[in-house]
Amino acid sequence: QVQLVESGGGLAVPGEPLRLSCAASGSSFSINAMGWYRQAPGKQRELVAAITSGGSPTYADSVKGRFTINRDAAKNTVYLQMNSLKPEDTAVYYCNAEVTMQTIIKRGTYLYWGQGTQVTVSS
Repeated sequence: QVQLVESGGGLAVPGEPLRLSCAASGSSFSINAMGWYRQAPGKQRELVAAITSGGSPTYADSVKGRFTINRDAAKNTVYLQMNSLKPEDTAVYYCNAEVTMQTIIKRGTYLYWGQGTQVTVSS
């Protein structure tokens, strides 16, 4: 019902920026919040940043001051601007959306995940 399409991952040198994008598509839903999680090899998936439909952001301590999350509500798209990248940022980044479904047969709050996009920071 809801698809999340991620883009913008790739290879970066330490200190360089990358910008991730995630576009939500479908019908009969409204977005409560969108965000980004990441999972590095051997580690648990962790929240990186999230933003509510009202524009209130949340950041992991490890990325505060370096990453910025923002959204384009008209496009149902969320962005993660990643500046001052470090090797420790290397991970698969997953877009997440909490949505309220509006159909008769499926109503309520649901979580959706993108397929993930690889971010590698290496010199």
